[in-house]
Amino acid sequence: MADKIKDAKIIFVVGGPGSGKGTQCERIVAKYGYTHLSSGDLLRAEVASGSDRGKQLQAIMQKGELVPLDTVLDMIKDAMIAKADVSKGFLIDGYPREVKQGEEFEKKIGKPCLLLYVDAKSETMIKRLLKRGETSGRSDDNEETIKKRLDLYYKATEPVIAFYESRGIVKKVDSELPVDEVFVQVSQAIDSLKP
Repeated sequence: MADKIKDAKIIFVVGGPGSGKGTQCERIVAKYGYTHLSSGDLLRAEVASGSDRGKQLQAIMQKGELVPLDTVLDMIKDAMIAKADVSKGFLIDGYPREVKQGEEFEKKIGKPCLLLYVDAKSETMIKRLLKRGETSGRSDDNEETIKKRLDLYYKATEPVIAFYESRGIVKKVDSELPVDEVFVQVSQAIDSLKP
């Protein structure tokens, strides 16, 4: 089964909560036919299913802690295999959160051809998340939890970005710009990938 995804195009999408990476991922899916896999969405779906694994995950996430690496990796791999026949490539969103996760991903699944870094200032992300919290009903969209998530995100992500920069596959886009302009940068990065 895993052979199906061995040669898949894989793009890691990194950006803080509220950076706008979800919006950019939707546009990539529409334009390029990639499958968007968000580790957060996969986890939330598992929680919503009410399974035993879901209940354990819910407890971890409510404390604002990170879910075990193997669990996330298995969920991503299963989702990739399920979509392998219909997908032009995969956007892996919210992962890896640390270098070790990236290395494990490569061992178990495959190497990314690009790390797309959707970058916004932390004040911008806080503003966007608070606004989202007014309508989303997500319990983790309050200012205290947001700041905690941003701290975790920065601490975790800086080494990941540095690791992939050393390989020359990081493309940073400025997400302070209007959505369409951000997508122009994103498209240029994807268009420059080797077929």
